[in-house]
This record gives sequence, C-alpha cells and structure tokens, in this order.
Amino acid sequence: MSATDDPPVRAERALRDSPPHALLDVLRAALQADFGATDSELLLADYRLSVLQPVTRLPHTAAPMPIRTSTAGRAFTAQQTLLEPVHGDGVTAYLPVAVRGDRLGVLAVTLPDVPGDGARRALADLATALGHELVVAERDTDLYLQARRRERLSLAAEMQWQLLPGRGCSRDEYSLGGQLEPAYTIGGDNFDWSASADHLTVTVSNGMGSGIRAALLTNLAISALRNARRAGLGLVDQACLADQAVYAQYGGAEHVATLLLRFELSTGRVAVVDAGSPHLLRLRDGEVQLVPFEEQMPLGMFESTDYQEQDFQVEPGDRLVVVSDGVHTARSPSGGEYGATNLDRIIRDSRYLPAPEAARAIITELLDYHEGNDLLDDAVVVCLDWTGAKA
Repeated sequence: MSATDDPPVRAERALRDSPPHALLDVLRAALQADFGATDSELLLADYRLSVLQPVTRLPHTAAPMPIRTSTAGRAFTAQQTLLEPVHGDGVTAYLPVAVRGDRLGVLAVTLPDVPGDGARRALADLATALGHELVVAERDTDLYLQARRRERLSLAAEMQWQLLPGRGCSRDEYSLGGQLEPAYTIGGDNFDWSASADHLTVTVSNGMGSGIRAALLTNLAISALRNARRAGLGLVDQACLADQAVYAQYGGAEHVATLLLRFELSTGRVAVVDAGSPHLLRLRDGEVQLVPFEEQMPLGMFESTDYQEQDFQVEPGDRLVVVSDGVHTARSPSGGEYGATNLDRIIRDSRYLPAPEAARAIITELLDYHEGNDLLDDAVVVCLDWTGAKA
C-alpha cells in the first residue's frame, strides 16, 4: 500500500479538499469507511470553557456536555484520548482537537470495538488534522464560531475574541494559555503573544471603561503594539508608539494598562515594560510570589511617556500567572474581596494542571467566588509554564 492509500492520509486529503462548512460530513464518511465508525461528533469548547458544544446544523440545539463532569470534558482538560463504553456493543473514543497547544474541542467517535494502539494513534492524528482545518475554515465560514456560543456575544465581546491570537500555544520551551471573563460580555481586557525562533512576546492589557468603548480602546492599543512589533522594534519602542497612538486618539482621557513581556528563549531572561495594573505572580518550588516591577504610566495617559525596560529571570519549572485588576481586586456580589490569599491558593492548587487548564481553573474559581453571577469587572488570566531551552 502506498502512503497515499493509507486511510489517515486519505482522510486528511479529503478534509483539505472539503468545503469549509462540510468538514464534519467529510470526516464522518472517512471514519465510517476506514474505521467502521457508527457515529462521530465534533464538540467545541464554548467561550467560557464550561461546556463542549456539539456542532450540528443551525440553530445548534443538541445538548452540550459539561467540561467538569463528562468523559469528553476530561479528555479536553487532560488533552488525552479517553474511551467510554456505550450501551450494547462498542466504545466511544474522545479525541482532543487542538492546534499547537490551542485547545479547540473534542472529536467523539463511536466504534464497534476497542481500537488498538495503531488505530488509536491514527484517530488522534485525524483529530489533530481536523483542528488545523478548523482554523483555516473559520476564515470562510461562521459555522464553527457559532457552534461555540452557548449564548449570544455582546458586540464588544465579539471584537475582543476576534482580536485574540488564540487561547493557548506551546513549543519545547514553554506552554501558555489564557482566558477572558465575563466571556460573553467582555469589554476591555485582552492578551496577545507572538513567537519567533529566539523570542516570545506576551502582552496583557486592561483598557479602561466597559462595553464597546473599552473594546475599541483595547483594539487600538493592541493593534499599535503589533504594528510596532512587526516593524522589528524593541519592547520599549513598542510601548512608546502604542502610547502615542492611544494619546493621539483620546488625548489622555482614556488609557490602557499593559504588561509587556519578552522572553529570550535560549536563556530565560525576560524583558519587561510595566505600563499599568496587570500583576505577574510566579509559582516556584510550591511558593507563590508577586514579581515586583517599577510601575509606569498606562499607555495613552500622557502625550509622551519615557518607558524604561526592566528584566528578571525565569527558571525551568517556573509557572508565571498574569492577572488583570479584575482578578486581583475582584469583589463578590456581597462585597467580599477576593484578594491575594484566594489567588495564591488557587495558583498552588492548580499547579499540576497544564498551563491552559490552570488558566481556566483560576477563572472558574473566580466565577465560583462570584456565586454564579457575571464578574463586576473584566478579568484576564494568562498562565505560562517555562520549560527552558533544551541542552
């Protein structure tokens, strides 16, 4: 058998040739023909990362699966293939769908028999291939974005989610994940990252205000930072040009608190510009510490701010958690302050979870503290695990 006759290769080729809206139909046919699958379903994580939403024909009326308590949810959080017996004969394989560390959802495939190791690897490869095709397909269809919505997004939230590079990424030196809340009405908080061969740049931003006004402000700041970064400028110049762009538009009446981090992948040296309120906490050897920086003016507050670069060192095994003031100054509906004690505890309690799942756990803890109510202020959490360069 030639490589092109191999079932996984045929299925991947069929996915590439599929119309964007028909990826699941094409994959179902391939899974039935090559693996004897009796059913298959794509479950995408909703914006809050609380449930897995089935991709069905509009208006997506199939019941979602809770991430906390379902086998599909455990496959998603652990990023491992899990098997679950079905009534009668057969088994359902839950296969994580992710792209370079960005978790999208789970592919559920019902099979007549427990798959062997080879079939399990082939199915996992197909789930990964599906993830890559989903990312490309979202340029041309709204189907998969609509399927992720447990409720309607506000216009400001639509703008903020479209601004994100993703919700996670990983490579040998690091793994990171982030989450925004309130997921369906987020206004001013956001995060961004970009990696090259030698560096990783991460920014966490907190635009003042709420709603569309805050979303427009943050969009301008992040776009200005990206424009400067893509021009090859250093961290200080990125902050200065974004500062000037925001001031030129708002004249100091609006500003964006931003933490800029640039990791040197070969050494673990981190350059920092602290332009406002996001806090960085480090978990090392089981202890959580606030990493102190000289706090400088938020972007856009004054006509010309002279930013200064600081630095610190990360070590293999370190976990960094960046939170906006919607986390570290949060209050419950009854007025109780969330505070550093609760934050430190959940960071320690989630230390064995992968970075993207730890970010979700911290946000979930914050939501529980708010007794099921939407947060009173926008909140962003970004979690980064530092592995370090290979020797």
